[in-house]
Amino acid sequence: MATPHDPAERAPLAERVEQLLAGDGPLPIVAAGDPVLRRGTEPFDGQLEPALLARFIEALRRTMHAAPGVGLAAPQVGLELRLAVIEDPAPVPDEVRLARGRVPQPFRVLVNPSYEPVGTARAAFFEGCLSVPGWQAVVARHAEVRLRAQDEHGRTVDETFSGWPARIVQHETDHLDGTLYLDRAELRSLSSNQSMLERWTQPTPEAAAAALGFPLPTGREGEGR
Repeated sequence: MATPHDPAERAPLAERVEQLLAGDGPLPIVAAGDPVLRRGTEPFDGQLEPALLARFIEALRRTMHAAPGVGLAAPQVGLELRLAVIEDPAPVPDEVRLARGRVPQPFRVLVNPSYEPVGTARAAFFEGCLSVPGWQAVVARHAEVRLRAQDEHGRTVDETFSGWPARIVQHETDHLDGTLYLDRAELRSLSSNQSMLERWTQPTPEAAAAALGFPLPTGREGEGR
């Protein structure tokens, strides 16, 4: 028997998008614990007409800016669709930019993205998520990845990202596979935003690793997503 949460009982995707867009202001962001963040997603294959797709993408962009964040995936607003947006003005000091490889990224739409590592190097930094508000943890991710996707117009994207942009790409693509950053995190590093402000604002997490007793998980290979 289907339950109210069974995918078979949900309204068609286009109808649910229209319902989301009927409200004013940013879209509600789904928090960890909601099954939509764990189900994975269906590939985009024209389920939304171009005009509705454009409206949905603009709503994702406005929601990401309002949060604020540097990426937002469709499951984070309750839709199991393989689509995400990213954008990072990177307003950080030079020491942070150099340590983390954080450089500005223009607004991008990622349709049906997947990534694979380039080389075996990994980088570990504190990371947060709009669906896990109030907390951050250290995550080791591939230092460089190759992204394959389409843009909102169906054009092929095949691009290599490194540094912080590579982290954003991995984080948002993981959302589309039902993976949260905490699944990959060193849990002994888990820190509230207040603790981050008071203790761990350094460009790298070495001080946190020493004080909280976790290894910096570098040098491990992993599967692409």
